[in-house]
Amino acid sequence: MRTPLLRFSATPVRRRLGGAIGATVLAGALLAGASAAPASAATSPSVAPAAARSLSAAATSAAAELPPDGDSVASPPGANDWNCRPSAAHPDPVVLVHGTFANRYENWLALSPLLKGLGYCVFALDYGTIPGITSSGSGLLLPIGGLGPVPESAAQLGRFVDLVLKATGAAKVDIVGHSQGGMLPNYYLKFLGGAAKVGRLVGLAPSNHGTTLDGITKLVPYFPGVADLIFTVCQACRDQAVGSDFNRTMASRPDTVPGVSYTVISTVYDEVVTPWRTQFLTGPAVDNEVLQNHCPITLAEHVVIAFSPTALHLVTNALDPAHATPVFCG
Repeated sequence: MRTPLLRFSATPVRRRLGGAIGATVLAGALLAGASAAPASAATSPSVAPAAARSLSAAATSAAAELPPDGDSVASPPGANDWNCRPSAAHPDPVVLVHGTFANRYENWLALSPLLKGLGYCVFALDYGTIPGITSSGSGLLLPIGGLGPVPESAAQLGRFVDLVLKATGAAKVDIVGHSQGGMLPNYYLKFLGGAAKVGRLVGLAPSNHGTTLDGITKLVPYFPGVADLIFTVCQACRDQAVGSDFNRTMASRPDTVPGVSYTVISTVYDEVVTPWRTQFLTGPAVDNEVLQNHCPITLAEHVVIAFSPTALHLVTNALDPAHATPVFCG
């Protein structure tokens, strides 16, 4: 049964602008309340000089081999320091994967600096961009991505993960994704050999079992000028539709793979990936969380969940369950 809360009455454009403008303020507030680690804390003092030189060379090589982004998008604050060395407290780097019609900068303005402040090595990629098509930006003058076929985007994620592992010397990464970005890593785990390289997958409003194209079209008010892309060049939109060939392929195997821990964070006000319970996964190492169970007053929906203090607190708890704290409601 849906939680009996009032619907959010503001227009999508107001919500979009409010989320984007407030992201920096939110990130600052979250960082102020976190036990921030010094910038140097991510460098392990136990690394021998020769090993450190080797890792530095690997970082330089990885940076040179970064997959093309189409149009260049800046990294979000705290992300893509290729000289970062994971600490003993957070040995797995975190890879952030944005959603459909988004990019790494806009999607992770809040979470990236939060994780960096907590001492994680953080990396974020752009994927699924189509140069010449998406160069007009999303309405905030930045290119958009997440348009290409999901299997191709998952392969790009796989290459990015390999670069992160090579640069940091880590054995595995953890992945946090939003919307499509919370679902496509599971294709990487199921079909592209990613399970051996990933410890945790955390999805914010992930399209794990597809949605209706009507749901996808509800993203349009957030990203002016992309309506014509949905039925023309957005193969990812078709892939995420219920009943698509892609979703049938995903359903041909269990929701999860052994050895990986999964967390799904959903909101009852999701208007894009619907019904919202279809985001949940079934498996032995799955934690399906509903935002309103922790904060009944939150009205965060599909886009704003990536900036919700409650959702971000659930993310940090999922990444470090041994040190989980009572979830903040806000």
